[in-house]
Amino acid sequence: MDLQLYNSLTRTKERFVPLTRGNVGIYVCGPTVYSDSHVGHGKSYVSFDVIVRFLEFIGNRVLYVQNITDVGHLLESGEDRILRQSKIEKVHPMQIVETFTRSYFEDMDALNVRRPDISPRASGHITEQIEIVRELLAKGFAYEVNGSIYFEVRKFKEYGRLSGRNLDEAREGTRVAVREEKKNTEDFALWKRADPEHILRWPSPWGEGFPGWHIECSAMSMKYLGETFDIHGGGLDNQFPHHECEIAQSESATGKTFARYWLHNNLVTVDGQKMSKSLGNFVTLKDAFRQCDPIAVRFFILQSHYRSPLDFRAESIRAAMVGWEKIAATVRKVDADFESREAAGSFGSFDVQPEIAKYRGEFLEAMSDDFSTPKAIAVLFNAVSAVNDWSGGPKPLTRDSHLGVKALFQDLAGTVLGILPHAKDGIAADGGPPTDDLMQVIIDIRNLARDRKQWELSDKIRDLLKAKGVSLEDTKERTTWKKIPE
Repeated sequence: MDLQLYNSLTRTKERFVPLTRGNVGIYVCGPTVYSDSHVGHGKSYVSFDVIVRFLEFIGNRVLYVQNITDVGHLLESGEDRILRQSKIEKVHPMQIVETFTRSYFEDMDALNVRRPDISPRASGHITEQIEIVRELLAKGFAYEVNGSIYFEVRKFKEYGRLSGRNLDEAREGTRVAVREEKKNTEDFALWKRADPEHILRWPSPWGEGFPGWHIECSAMSMKYLGETFDIHGGGLDNQFPHHECEIAQSESATGKTFARYWLHNNLVTVDGQKMSKSLGNFVTLKDAFRQCDPIAVRFFILQSHYRSPLDFRAESIRAAMVGWEKIAATVRKVDADFESREAAGSFGSFDVQPEIAKYRGEFLEAMSDDFSTPKAIAVLFNAVSAVNDWSGGPKPLTRDSHLGVKALFQDLAGTVLGILPHAKDGIAADGGPPTDDLMQVIIDIRNLARDRKQWELSDKIRDLLKAKGVSLEDTKERTTWKKIPE
């Protein structure tokens, strides 16, 4: 079965053929680490996590590179985002970077997003960026003004082919803080001279300065994946100008095709408006995790296609939690039934392996159609209904059929979609409640806090447990716990 993906560069679905058979190189623009990640970041990186998982599942060896932007990403005012945050918090910029890089990976771990194979930092690849700038100057695609280097967009005739914008539109989209020293409004910075107060600065042939945002991704992607590689991904809001500029500078420097396929995930909206930090309408992932299980958030994200917008609503999250728990409960039931029958040697003769193969094939077909997770999840729900019918029917399944059902859920829900429950925060790995022994330890700690009149801590423990589906009941004699009914 061929994998068809939508290539933003050609605006068509295409059969995916990697440069080297069985090997895929993919680069995805990572976060700018100056604050906690929000649900919009979750959609992007969960989407590409599933894309990488599926590419591996169908037999490819994938090299996944996702950068960390720790310098050069500027606000509309022209101020570096990380420098601005460091001034607000009165700490060194690299302290901001370290704090929110750790925060980002904590959130991704909670969402069951696997770590990239390589997570390069922009500040660790200054040498590579300077070399590309030198090459662009030598070939006449760039020019120097007072220690800053700009790419001359008019020299690259295919500028705009990714976003569909012409030069007039490019000028309209230029950052507000435009330096008068540029030849043309649409030209963009490859290297910027550092003003005296600019802390993030490095020596270069043109004086001390720092890289432009776009050159960072060109340098890091080509360093680890080669001058031409298979897939470049990122958010739809990065298509212009970021990705457009990447193509222009990379292909001008090398004379070769940069990325062969471009994938762009759509955005998370709130009441139809893009969720973003600049608009102040964002929900951090950490806040979302306080309301529901992170894997339910992942499931919510995957219910929309990666190229479709996702509107963030409380009722949608609640519906996702119910749907996800239905799948998780069926998986727990299948595992428990298998263990019971294995111990008793009570397997039957009802063979459902052809039906299992049918669901597996339908799932693969859905995912092979531009990674359609909504269709894949629909197949998974159909399989859940069938498995529940089989389990409640008069004919016990054969042992091989039991194993086939277990493998079906593990492969599709686990390996590809990454939505099977996993151990975290003291909750059992099967998604069930914590053990009596563990809960007694938590209750003892809370009682100690209450004895010391630490009411805020006591209430916090109670609320965190409630968010995890566990209710505490205090009586005069003791505190008991129970799982909150679905």
